[in-house]
Amino acid sequence: MMLHIPGVLTEDQVKAMRARLDATDWIDGRASVGSQGAQVKRNRQLAEGSPLALELGQIVSAALMANPLFFSAVLPLRILPPFFNSYAGGEHYGLHIDGAIRAQRGGSPVRSDVSCTVFLSDPDDYEGGELTVVDTYGTHEVKLPAGDAIVYPSSSVHEVKPVTRGERVASFLWVQSMVRDDWKRAMLLELDTNIQALRAKHGDGAEMVALTGHYHNLLRMWAET
Repeated sequence: MMLHIPGVLTEDQVKAMRARLDATDWIDGRASVGSQGAQVKRNRQLAEGSPLALELGQIVSAALMANPLFFSAVLPLRILPPFFNSYAGGEHYGLHIDGAIRAQRGGSPVRSDVSCTVFLSDPDDYEGGELTVVDTYGTHEVKLPAGDAIVYPSSSVHEVKPVTRGERVASFLWVQSMVRDDWKRAMLLELDTNIQALRAKHGDGAEMVALTGHYHNLLRMWAET
């Protein structure tokens, strides 16, 4: 399940982050990948665990956790501290798949169920740089407004196309969900979305209570904590 989540960060938050990021030093993005990823990754990123990465990462994590659509779709159990990267001058990240288990400094390893990118550059600021995700339904290209996020299964093969003009800046992170399987998360999101829509139209009658009960019983059956 791929899902566009608009307005995760406000315009003011994006501007403040970009001011800090535009004035910082980036390191080679290959520092955070294994030997296979290093063959196809050409970009720059903030050093993992740096004070700026931790400070800005807390803002991104808090905004995501406060977003109802993100929470309903992802059902987060653990979120890795967000990373920040930059692409310019032809930089790219070729086809790859995210590692299943992500280590974190000072914490337990996290299973990567859901990948998330929060865009910090508007589409008009750069050419190329599309996030391309390949799944059983084909190839999907994503290029969203600054402040918006895309979530997709970490099991997907994906890439970032070369940036041929301007600069593409983003935050990216991985989430371990309470519900491991993507199809189960998609089913729960659809059920939750329709329950909320029906409640807005008809209020809380006996039927709505029953549907809500089914949602929570499915979540109770599938959730890992």
